[in-house]
Amino acid sequence: MNRSAGLLSALYLATTTGLVWAAALALRDGPPWAACLFAAASLVPVIAVVRECVICDQRRALDDMRRRAATSGGPGAGVADEIVRAELDTACCERWWTSCGTDHDSTCPRRVPRSSAA
Repeated sequence: MNRSAGLLSALYLATTTGLVWAAALALRDGPPWAACLFAAASLVPVIAVVRECVICDQRRALDDMRRRAATSGGPGAGVADEIVRAELDTACCERWWTSCGTDHDSTCPRRVPRSSAA
């Protein structure tokens, strides 16, 4: 976890502590519904801390994947090339590409004849 995420998590936990304290005071001296409201609100920052941890783990995994893909011959080295090749293989025809998907070559198997019927 980087410094800003740690600071944000500390702020979330301080907010949770304050809301729990407010729930305890409301339970002792105030209406019960206010205590329930403060108790429920104190869970929101805890969820935010968990989210920050998940985001940190995802960033670490992404950095690891980028590092492995950058090394030649490593796993994932040609993944981008394979994705582009697969997308180009599934494309219709040259005219479809140049006409922004509105027209097809006469030999294109995906050619749909246009009719004048509305």
